[in-house]
Amino acid sequence: MKAVFLGTASSFPTRERNHSALYLDIGPEALLFDCGENTQRQIRIADLSPTKISKIFLTHWHGDHVLGLPGLLQSFELNGRKAELAIFGPEKTKERFHYLTKSFEVHVSYKVNVSEIKSEAKIKRIFDAPDFEILATKATHTIPCLAFAFVEKPRVKINTEFLKKYGLTAHPLVGELQRGKDIVWKGKTIKAKDATYVLKGKKITYIVDSMYDEKLATFAKDSDVLICESTFAKSLESDAKEKGHMTAQQAGKLAKKAGATLLVITHFSQRYKDVSELLAEARKEFKNTVAARDFLEIKV
Repeated sequence: MKAVFLGTASSFPTRERNHSALYLDIGPEALLFDCGENTQRQIRIADLSPTKISKIFLTHWHGDHVLGLPGLLQSFELNGRKAELAIFGPEKTKERFHYLTKSFEVHVSYKVNVSEIKSEAKIKRIFDAPDFEILATKATHTIPCLAFAFVEKPRVKINTEFLKKYGLTAHPLVGELQRGKDIVWKGKTIKAKDATYVLKGKKITYIVDSMYDEKLATFAKDSDVLICESTFAKSLESDAKEKGHMTAQQAGKLAKKAGATLLVITHFSQRYKDVSELLAEARKEFKNTVAARDFLEIKV
């Protein structure tokens, strides 16, 4: 599984940074978080597969997070997409999606299923699959906005060293153990609880365009990767609050409170041609921090 940053700027793109978008490749499919303008070009440059995208999660409806959507939808159509596409966003997403596609004359033959998620503090499971789930909660911004978390479900793994003692390796009965059932092998009972162990799933939390809120630390609790906006330096904390954003220092505090493993700061104001100041501020609060750049890949 890998996360690829397709855009790491805030409201204004720069020569080096595109508008917000994150491509999460989870194997058989890919999830896209936000779709700022030029996202489909970024996908091509990164040599990623647009056809793998099955779901798009929109944090909010500011242009720097959604204006790449019409072009991407049209490209899907021109490439003969047949698979259903699911889009999730905050209140009024259905209405805004309707006007967006009408304004740009986007006509698609594949099915697009649009879901609205109410932006409230309660943590909600908005999508449930056999191997993972997507959670959402309210982000504190100037318009309704969401934070998302991809949570991989725990997996039952076989303790191969334990089974070697019984001379049992590749056999259909191993699958029974993985399903939690005890088995009998050569006259001996092997208990599933002894022959298996649970591997904790990975958690990736995505928070962009939000003021600092300790409730988000609860949402991001135990994240393997916390992707968090760091639009301003701490010297501009009042500006950040006024515009519904976070400072790098606050992102570090959030990661520390959440008990995250890795913090990746992103969504940088155009005023920072060099984000080393922001990285240093975040690292004072949370040492294991990296600054995102366009096309950065994080293996999870």
